[in-house]
Amino acid sequence: MHRAAKLARTGRWPLTIGVRIIVRDEAARVLLVRHTYAPGWHFPGGAIDKRETAADAAVRELREEALIEATTPPRLVGVYLSLYQKKSDHIVLFEAGAWQPIEGRKRQLEIAETGFFPIGALPEGTTGATRRRLAELLGEAAQSAAW
Repeated sequence: MHRAAKLARTGRWPLTIGVRIIVRDEAARVLLVRHTYAPGWHFPGGAIDKRETAADAAVRELREEALIEATTPPRLVGVYLSLYQKKSDHIVLFEAGAWQPIEGRKRQLEIAETGFFPIGALPEGTTGATRRRLAELLGEAAQSAAW
């Protein structure tokens, strides 16, 4: 009975876990990506694959979406709950330390464009969650558990 109830809950409100990663350049601009399948500008990120750590997923997503290789392990910023689109997502947010661009490869087709933007002049369509995380990072807002 308990197992059936759990399965029914999971079917109605699936639990997922993903990652996002903050990358800043030497001018303190922040890297954002715009996907082809979802509106807005976001930090690079995505799902965690089976047998993959959250940190490894963040590094992989950064490489795939933005053609940037993290050369030091990313720093854990926090874990957030997102209830967007009736999902129950947990998003693990990291910040990249040292990094370098990857030359000679093309971005994934799911990425419409990428760019580094001044935090005070983010592009139109930057998501509210992205703006909130940046405000928290800069000490302009208290950290929230909600994405």
